[in-house]
Amino acid sequence: MAAQDEQPLHILFFPFLAPGHLIPTTDMAVLFAARGVRCTVLTTPVNAALIRSAVDRANDGSSPAIDISVVPFPDVGLPPGVENFAALTSQDDRDRFFRALPLFREPFGRLLVDSRPDAVVSDSFFHWSADAAAEHGVPRIAFLGSSVFARSCSDSMLRHNPLAAAPGDPDALVSLPGLPHRVEMRRSQMMDPARASHWAFFESVNAADQRSFGEVFNSFQELEPDYAEHYRATLGRRAWLVGPVALAGKDDMAGRGASAPSPDTDGCLRWLDAKPAGSRWCTCPSARWPASRRRSCASSPAASTSRA
Repeated sequence: MAAQDEQPLHILFFPFLAPGHLIPTTDMAVLFAARGVRCTVLTTPVNAALIRSAVDRANDGSSPAIDISVVPFPDVGLPPGVENFAALTSQDDRDRFFRALPLFREPFGRLLVDSRPDAVVSDSFFHWSADAAAEHGVPRIAFLGSSVFARSCSDSMLRHNPLAAAPGDPDALVSLPGLPHRVEMRRSQMMDPARASHWAFFESVNAADQRSFGEVFNSFQELEPDYAEHYRATLGRRAWLVGPVALAGKDDMAGRGASAPSPDTDGCLRWLDAKPAGSRWCTCPSARWPASRRRSCASSPAASTSRA
């Protein structure tokens, strides 16, 4: 077959429904499309609206068009239009949200049959997608959005369960074995097998990613070379570092994601610039942090005698 008659590689992207997963997965699709790959992003109506501008902007170029395949969010008792983790306001709603995740397996499998992609890049939180893709003979590549260092730490916790021999004090420092460097975390920061459902979920995530074709990371070799080597050579996991994927959206960094909760970027910068040098800290707390941890983070600058 002549080169001009060959069909481009087709990859289906299936991101978890949260900004920290949805946006970098879309950026990755944009980067892949710029290299001649046909890309499809599977998501729900509300989340499709969040990435539409990035996809439309990418489709203005000469790359193969990126498609968005939209499926309904399952009815699990959430209010209409609540389809993104960032919109959840209670633990009950978060529990309902996670009950919805396996219900995406049927539309995911149907799209595999209908579109016949060459590969799938699916979020690690959709751990069942590894087996669903295998059932259809499609290689599955996992993506979570965290660094190789973070995944190496998670693997150490799940593999060695260092909490078993650790003091019960939540502030006790616990060493993570088997890593290239000495790494310690507070007990309260670690995955705890005493939280059985939480531990089982991450065991399923880790196991599914290990039996997948490989994993992609929003990172780059120069950032964490020791952990890239550890992940591949010591843990024996096939990994590609393709970041920073945000470079795909460098012309519209502040305009992506949900518009309502987005801060006034220029106003924030003006406020920071008006303060004395070294007098402010910038943090990026996770939405999963408990309120006590966020309060501790917020009070740290005032309690500190040093300036960063």
